[in-house]
Amino acid sequence: MSEQNAWGFETKQIHSGQQPDPTTGSRALPIHQTTAFVFEDADQAANRFALAELGPIYTRITNPTQEVAEQRIAALEGGSGALLLASGQAASTFAVLNIANAGDHIVSSSSIYGGTYNLFKYSLAKLGIEVTFVEDQDDPAAWQRAVRPNTKLFFAESIANPRSNVLDIRAIADVAHENHLPLIVDNTVASPYLVRPFEHGADIVLHSATKFLGGHGTTLGGVIVDGGTFPWSEHADKFPGLTEPDPSYNGVSYTGAVGDAIAYIIKARVQLLRDLGSSIAPLSAWLLLQGIETLSLRIERHVQNAQAVAEWLDSHEDVATVYYSGLPTSPWYAAANTYAPKGVGAVLSFELKGGVDAGRAVVENVELFSHVANIGDVRSLIIHPASTTHSQLTPEQQLTAGVTPGLVRLSVGLEHIDDIKADLEKGFAAARAVVAAARV
Repeated sequence: MSEQNAWGFETKQIHSGQQPDPTTGSRALPIHQTTAFVFEDADQAANRFALAELGPIYTRITNPTQEVAEQRIAALEGGSGALLLASGQAASTFAVLNIANAGDHIVSSSSIYGGTYNLFKYSLAKLGIEVTFVEDQDDPAAWQRAVRPNTKLFFAESIANPRSNVLDIRAIADVAHENHLPLIVDNTVASPYLVRPFEHGADIVLHSATKFLGGHGTTLGGVIVDGGTFPWSEHADKFPGLTEPDPSYNGVSYTGAVGDAIAYIIKARVQLLRDLGSSIAPLSAWLLLQGIETLSLRIERHVQNAQAVAEWLDSHEDVATVYYSGLPTSPWYAAANTYAPKGVGAVLSFELKGGVDAGRAVVENVELFSHVANIGDVRSLIIHPASTTHSQLTPEQQLTAGVTPGLVRLSVGLEHIDDIKADLEKGFAAARAVVAAARV
């Protein structure tokens, strides 16, 4: 195990969590397409249900194929354990519900994915969990002012979608820890190849694995990774769900049974996943692993292409503003160099001088770029966030999330850079025609 911990990222993404199949010798990971697992005897069954022995029980809770994906992602992030779920939205939901109950409060950056904003603002409110959104996530004092006696966690994205805000992870983690709170970081846009939040003080990391981890636009999935460092048992009064006996699980105390390092992730599995059932299929876990095996190679090309596109857009006569923290003009350029020195990923956005109508014309007249509600694909993707991914927010909420009416978001793929630019140029030509016609 110590040798595996010493492996480089590129080795871990191929080998961590897996050995050749002991029964058949299969080098590739088998897909364990089964609902349940045979126990050797009654004692083994009892021990697994009592958490005295960790092993497969039922595929809703765990599966050997899923387990390899979890161990590999945990290794890439540098965490103590992981839980793979059916979607990124499930991961965000579980990450909060694992420690926040009715009557509790959480603090979140407002610069987050629109679906997460809706989850926090509306669905959590129906469950009795109140959220305060910090509009300036770069201001640690704003986070401190939002803290209440019943606050249970801080939440933010390492690199925000769609404006490429880079979180000052260490500064916000310090505020969280001063208040005995964990910092949860959504690392979807960055991937662990570009940003490793645990190294800067984060406590829990999550991903929409649908995006860059999978990378091919074929498979839904989400994952939560436990950093293993937050001292839950030292704050038993604040986190009773982890430290006090759970009557739904034979009165077990998770910190008492498995220790602080994996209590959070074990509880999410055996309590929330057991009850809510947001399980990922074995085939989906296997497909995500196919993407993870080439993660570093893909991200390198994503970054190379996105940086080139951002620089090209920044000097384009039709473009008013480019939002990409890899540009020296970005207010997050310094933070990007600190937290993501290998690059800030593939997601960028821009506004055209022609406004909303020009942006719509670009989206409707590109060919290589696919007009879809996704990011992280090997293909280049384009969308108008205000009318799609963030459309369920009010105009005011959209602005706090960094979404202006004319904003166009790109997820730059792995195609040849000349073809990507040529396709966007075709869209810009259509936009110029639309603007010219409106002036007549």
